[in-house]
Amino acid sequence: MQDAAFDAVAIGASAGGVTALQTVISALPRGFRAAVLIVQHLDPRHKSLLADLLGRHAQMTVKEADDDEPIRPGTVYIAPPDNHLLVAKGHVSLTSSELVHFTRPSVDLLFESVAAAFKDRAIGVILTGSGLDGATGIRAIKEQGGTTIVQDPAAADHPGMPANAYATGCVDFKLELDDIGPAIVRLVQPDGAEAANR
Repeated sequence: MQDAAFDAVAIGASAGGVTALQTVISALPRGFRAAVLIVQHLDPRHKSLLADLLGRHAQMTVKEADDDEPIRPGTVYIAPPDNHLLVAKGHVSLTSSELVHFTRPSVDLLFESVAAAFKDRAIGVILTGSGLDGATGIRAIKEQGGTTIVQDPAAADHPGMPANAYATGCVDFKLELDDIGPAIVRLVQPDGAEAANR
């Protein structure tokens, strides 16, 4: 078995994102050899059920991220409501610093920290959502040699975020939603090990 080609997959989504995330995460196999970090814009006033919702469809471990926990392959980490999710020295870092693009958590801040931490071993993915969040982050991942994916804006429930990310010129793959999960698996595990883990 070869080592993974990437260490981290960062995913950003907003409006319509829960269903899109379920589709992507359910395609990732048990034993997936990278960590997955997710920012989904959520109502900061309510406890998030996103980890439970994604966990029902996932073969990987799905959890709401805890501050300072180590980042491990095969685990999906979700930003808690009203907290930015960052990566620092191989650990999760949660912060309630100022809003970015009127949101907390911010896709841009996650992607920028993942780009700095994992360089060319990072994948950034933008799914359905409104607004600009994620475009700066996609550029950061690409500038560090990482690989970038957006959901095809024409097919997204809310095209703003993927369209703005695509407009940066820093996107490697523009894909239909159903193709994103399998593409991530092929990138991370190019030896085809996913077939043995199903």
